[in-house]
Amino acid sequence: MCFLAFLHKLLTLVKKTMAAEVIEEERLDVLTRTGQKTGISKPRGDIHRDGDYHRAVHVWIFSEGTQELLLQQRAESKDSWPGLWDVSSAGHISAGDSSLVTARRELHEELGIILPKDALEPLFVFLQECVINDGNFINNEYNDVYLVTTLDPIPLEAFTLQESEVSAIKYISLEEYRSLLAKEDPQYVPYDVNDQYGQLFEIISKRYKQKAEARSLTLQKQLNHYARISLKAELKGLSDSDKEALKLLIKAAKIMDEIFCLQSLSFFIKQVWYSNPSLRDWLEQNADESQLNKLKWMYYLINKSPWSCLDENESFLTTADSAVKILSEATKPVAGWKGIKYRTAFPTSKPPGANFYPPDMDKMEFELWKKSLPEDKRKEAIGFFNVIKRKSEAMLDKSLSQSTPSSTSDTHDLYVVPYSEEYSSFLLRAADLLDKAGDLTNSSSLKKFLHSKAEAFLSNEYYDSDIAWMELDSKLDITIGPYETYEDALFGYKATFEAFIGIKDDEATAQLKLFGDNLQVLEKNLPMDDIYKSGDVIAAPIRVIQLVYNSGDVKGPQTIAFNLPNDERIVKDRGTSMVILKNVSDAKFKLILQPIADVCIAKEQRELVDFESFFTHTICHECCHGIGPHTITLPNGQKSTVRLELQELHSSLEEAKADIVGLWAINFLINKDFFPKTLVKSMYVSFLAGCFRSVRFGLEEAHGKGQALQFNYLFDKGAFVLHPDGTFSVDFDKVEGVVETLSREILTLQAQGDKRAAQTLLSKYCLMTQPLKCALEKLERIQVPVDIAPDFPIADQILLNNL
Repeated sequence: MCFLAFLHKLLTLVKKTMAAEVIEEERLDVLTRTGQKTGISKPRGDIHRDGDYHRAVHVWIFSEGTQELLLQQRAESKDSWPGLWDVSSAGHISAGDSSLVTARRELHEELGIILPKDALEPLFVFLQECVINDGNFINNEYNDVYLVTTLDPIPLEAFTLQESEVSAIKYISLEEYRSLLAKEDPQYVPYDVNDQYGQLFEIISKRYKQKAEARSLTLQKQLNHYARISLKAELKGLSDSDKEALKLLIKAAKIMDEIFCLQSLSFFIKQVWYSNPSLRDWLEQNADESQLNKLKWMYYLINKSPWSCLDENESFLTTADSAVKILSEATKPVAGWKGIKYRTAFPTSKPPGANFYPPDMDKMEFELWKKSLPEDKRKEAIGFFNVIKRKSEAMLDKSLSQSTPSSTSDTHDLYVVPYSEEYSSFLLRAADLLDKAGDLTNSSSLKKFLHSKAEAFLSNEYYDSDIAWMELDSKLDITIGPYETYEDALFGYKATFEAFIGIKDDEATAQLKLFGDNLQVLEKNLPMDDIYKSGDVIAAPIRVIQLVYNSGDVKGPQTIAFNLPNDERIVKDRGTSMVILKNVSDAKFKLILQPIADVCIAKEQRELVDFESFFTHTICHECCHGIGPHTITLPNGQKSTVRLELQELHSSLEEAKADIVGLWAINFLINKDFFPKTLVKSMYVSFLAGCFRSVRFGLEEAHGKGQALQFNYLFDKGAFVLHPDGTFSVDFDKVEGVVETLSREILTLQAQGDKRAAQTLLSKYCLMTQPLKCALEKLERIQVPVDIAPDFPIADQILLNNL
């Protein structure tokens, strides 16, 4: 019997050894000291033996009703901190895995809890550097810290603990836990609450200690930055059929709001952040419960997200303000308990990639994936009209719902989804409305555009519809679809949906024909080397409209004009077309620019600020988007575009280019007798006043960033002068030369695709300098609005059949 028992034990040991050999040790990505991937992976044991930097996740479950955190007691078999109380759930990010997928997987494996990604709020990254186990375990770990906010504690019996990892769980009050860590209680894994990890307690404490009255005052102040105005437009000149078509077009435009922002499964709102739609619905449903809730809802409608456009995208809401969802099957069932009630989460810092990319994707991961693709797929990856997703996320969702393991043999985790698929339910509805409106209208060019745009929504091919938009010559004017890329602050690749519906001002449009007709002349004389100039710039059609309705990506500061399309193929083949919103321009001049001039411009130059100069520069700004470098040849002979080479810097540099070259262009046209000489001084002074208007949009916004660059450059070179009384003036002897010098610098770095030079220029001049602070503080004291918040009574009346 003893021999048989010994043999049995021996066989059991052999089986265990063989099983251990089959299961390869987890491999982790090796990072640099600053947290960048090296391209090397090593077994977990070697990582901790050698002290390599690597990544992990920490997930905290917090009950807001009791102000308690869930802690787990680490299993005694753990090789680090055995038996001590620690974060709710944690784990290494395996080589090739992503942070958010790992966080959700660890919750399921360790605690038996299944949560969707909108339950996890990314808080901060914590670098833990320590040596334990007599020097045998070196932990240099970058931890992505997440927070799950539930309304009440999850019953402990609802959890299913992974015995090899977790021996027990408990809830503990936030303040008691902070106190225990501060005292370095030996029963708890140590974290320095006076250092990086103190952020956990500060973030949670702050959001629940804020007083309703103080928050209401802050929100009201932010709302006061916008001047409410009802925009008017005359519908005379529209045929009865066009009026019927207009009603359908307004309905289609509202769907752009859904994609960007405004309904439960919304479009632009969905493009901003994946939990944005549920936040929007929650705020609307609870707006009447209190004055604070009403102000939250009002300011959300302006920003279309929880981040304030005029405050460097600082969040004015937190996850504690967000929607509540119920999960009835996220854990084991517990008698009498309906399930987990959690807050849909969003980060306090606006994600640079919006919802175009996985929230935990960084630039390096994207670039490595892009390089692995064939040429045609590479173009899709950086194209305007698709989103990037993770295969592992889709597989995790499937595995959690079916209780099956998730795995992928693919080398790369990312893949492309076209807008026509991602937003299909919205685009099908919008396409149907556009087709019906196209059938109604008598305008052949409008009919062609509407039908081609409807087809583009379904095919994801926008070239023909953009050409049709450029050829549009109709009293009823519409721009609708994915165009601008400002929201993609990661690369500037992805386009957001928007819509502008207006009535064309035929008289004003005719007066502006000279700008479009002279683009080639301007291109030929641009202040840059001839080798970079294009010999075939095409005249740009300009349409002036009275805006009836806008939607989609029209959050925060309102545009007064736009130059489209942004597709470099069309710009090269056909040029661009401009739309000027005259009633918006007029409102901004009267409500904002004139009051700014009264405060910030020296008395002797104040009368030079006029609407004609402001409006003329607006037009020239848009014209100058169509000239200068677009498709370029790099020093190595490779063909590329300015957008692809400058990436996230492109939008702000392009806005600065259009502004400063627009100023140069007006002066050039004045010297060619296209404009009267009397416009020279008023042009420069009106531009100076406009600098303060645009910088107030914030240095996180492309126009504000570009304007700060220009103002600081001109001030640095003496073209703008600050007086002892805090007012500014233009030095007319210097300004022309400085404008030309800056124009040359920006145009040249664009032509060379020189991202390093672009970064240097922005870093030096895109700052909130003391002269700018001086001006902005004066405007804040007397409460000059920063921008307008329009409403559209005509559109409302049209939908109600009152017009």
